[in-house]
Amino acid sequence: MTNEDLDRWVREELRSIEQALDRLVPADAPVGLGQAMRYAVLDGGKRLRPLLVRAACDASLGHAEAATRAAVAVELIHAYSLVHDDMPCMDDDALRRGKPTVHVQYGEAQAMLAGDAMQALAFEVLTPEDGSVSPELQARLVGLLARAAGHAGMAGGQAIDLASVGKPLSETVLRDMHRRKTGALLQASVLMGAACGTISAPAWQALSEYGAAIGLAFQVMDDILDVTQVSEVLGKTAGKDMDANKPTYVSVLGLDSALAYARALHEQALKALERSGLPAKHLGWLADLVVDREH
Repeated sequence: MTNEDLDRWVREELRSIEQALDRLVPADAPVGLGQAMRYAVLDGGKRLRPLLVRAACDASLGHAEAATRAAVAVELIHAYSLVHDDMPCMDDDALRRGKPTVHVQYGEAQAMLAGDAMQALAFEVLTPEDGSVSPELQARLVGLLARAAGHAGMAGGQAIDLASVGKPLSETVLRDMHRRKTGALLQASVLMGAACGTISAPAWQALSEYGAAIGLAFQVMDDILDVTQVSEVLGKTAGKDMDANKPTYVSVLGLDSALAYARALHEQALKALERSGLPAKHLGWLADLVVDREH
């Protein structure tokens, strides 16, 4: 597969994902809530999580409609978490995806409600009543997403993050925090895509290991980019973690060691894909993208 083929696949998938988000995120929710939700999730972001869903579905020869809904759902959970993270009671940021954060644009109360509504909408999207996704698959997708988003995953990781400001952390604790805060949802994206198909238990385990590796590699690279890029490139405030005295992979390991760790995780991800035995070139390309990105 050539770079041109991969670029074409990404363009087509991004267009499909954006169309699905536009269709499924309502504009007519009461008193401007729909506009705030759409502002939070449309027309921005790398869409890495939806792309992972779609790529894993392709590798597993899965159900395309279910994967589209899973891709939308995981992006809604990700977007809601960003809306809440940016609020003054959390990370207190004014810039996200190159534009004012939702609470700056719409006020804190509306931002809180928009995040709440997007979280609920994610599970509504996964449970259509038109028969397009079987009840068994609906239940499996809901379970994967709920576990990744809740106390054992993203929310738990964010709680550790907020409690760690100004405190020294060991690499072990830092890794646990980021496996929850960032890694769990990326890993779930892969597994939700795989759940839309039928694969062997060893292949499932290999994809789980791939997802865990790129989930952590993504956060390591985020920490690196936070100190090596400017806000205009990142689309969010650069240097925010350092200014807030938050522990990061750069502060704990140093920049060179953090880069080496990201590369090692990338290698782990590619080896896991090889073990899966699946036609997973798109997943391999996305692993490259995680560690080669500039924002």
